[in-house]
Amino acid sequence: MVTPGLVVQGQAAPFSTALRSLVNNPWYSDVRFVVGQEQQEVFAHRCLLACRCKFFQRLLGTEPGPGVTSPVVLSTVPAEAFLAVLEFLYTNSVKLHRHSVLEVLTAAVEYGLEELREVWEVKTGLVLLLGIWLCLEFVVKVLDVELVCEALQEALRTRGFLELSAAALLPLLRSDKLCVDEAELVQAARSWARVGAAVLERPVAEVAAPVVRELRLALLAPTELSALEEQNRQEPFIPVEQIVEAWKCHALRRGAAARGAPCHRRRGTLPRDHHCFLDHPF
Repeated sequence: MVTPGLVVQGQAAPFSTALRSLVNNPWYSDVRFVVGQEQQEVFAHRCLLACRCKFFQRLLGTEPGPGVTSPVVLSTVPAEAFLAVLEFLYTNSVKLHRHSVLEVLTAAVEYGLEELREVWEVKTGLVLLLGIWLCLEFVVKVLDVELVCEALQEALRTRGFLELSAAALLPLLRSDKLCVDEAELVQAARSWARVGAAVLERPVAEVAAPVVRELRLALLAPTELSALEEQNRQEPFIPVEQIVEAWKCHALRRGAAARGAPCHRRRGTLPRDHHCFLDHPF
């Protein structure tokens, strides 16, 4: 008969504080991430991530290797949300903020962190969004029009959105009531086309062709349109003719002057200076 040992537990707070100090700390770090569109560098510890999360276990592999220097690029998750996920993995707790809670949830879903999802255990309320049900007590408590718009923007980054068919996506992009800015829609459509191209083994531009015609490029500011044009040179996504039509709207200062360039502002369109020249009222 084995005599059970005595379990002695130390204080949880100092332990949690010590581990929290390692979040994004290069001290003994053996893995680096480049996160979000801002390409923020984030330091982490391979063994901790691998033992806490199967996603990172698969991503980082089983061979640790000394001093890993090549960064792991995770461009679709915002840096703030990724750091929140790391905080939860390191300390089993995380402080949530209203402006980023949906991004943290999206990351939790993508990384398979069921325990983190249960922080918002379902009590009441359902939000139907792009065919994706988000059942969150936290969201229900603070739900308002602004947060619903934010929820839609977050849904554009989820796996469920990327798996939509072109037939399901087209009515969405044709809507004037969509509470999302055009710049967000362009990036979401690009991500959607990349996934489709990988699955179908076809060029991104070919997969994107049915939906890009519904993007309202004339609503973008000149700087945004220039950035999109440069990105399009590196990865063909939008027909050049469509970008040219958008530039005509800017040059002629008339939305209807460029036939085939939709200029109707959506409900979620952020105001730009050139919108005052469009023919359609805001």
